[in-house]
Amino acid sequence: MDNLGAYITIIMMMALLPGADTILLVKNTLAHGTTAGRYTILGMAVGLSFWTLISLLGLSIVIAQSAVLFSTIKYLGAAYLIYLGVRGFFAKSVLSLEQIQANTPPSLTKSSNQYNKDSFMQALFNNILNPKAGLVYITIMPQFIDLNGNVNQQLIVLGLIATILAVSWFLILIYLIDYAKKWLQNSEFLKAFQKLTSIILVGFGVKTAL
Repeated sequence: MDNLGAYITIIMMMALLPGADTILLVKNTLAHGTTAGRYTILGMAVGLSFWTLISLLGLSIVIAQSAVLFSTIKYLGAAYLIYLGVRGFFAKSVLSLEQIQANTPPSLTKSSNQYNKDSFMQALFNNILNPKAGLVYITIMPQFIDLNGNVNQQLIVLGLIATILAVSWFLILIYLIDYAKKWLQNSEFLKAFQKLTSIILVGFGVKTAL
């Protein structure tokens, strides 16, 4: 691998830039707690691992060269982001912070697990249906690969680095969000924030489609 330090710097900057994953993580953490946030991160990690596997199989190049296949993935991803945003905007209620932090009775345990599962699936599909993740492997990673070495091995290492850096940043972000909850006890604020993040998700979906 060539210029590993430069690669790490680029990936860190990409992780720090707010995107659909960031909005999704903030929304799920504020609405359903830090556990849902961690499940969101797990979904992101699995989604990024999916693109690592795709690149190893050589299919990322096929997707880049096939306008139809690339467009299909792009529009599916855009539609899913818009769906998440519209569903969040018209949600009737937001789980209060008091409910999240309180000890819930057994009858609500299943609902809590469902929130975690939903958070995982949202992040998973958001990354799998995001062609930008594939473009990272196609346009950025090859610049740091030594063609005289084992290409697949290098792709695995670079993919793991990208996933670890993204997961590390998002874990830090969860604790920052959780710390800020001390000032976010107003249910009206949470409702307004849910609508705002939902609008932003729709915006990312439209941007992806265009």
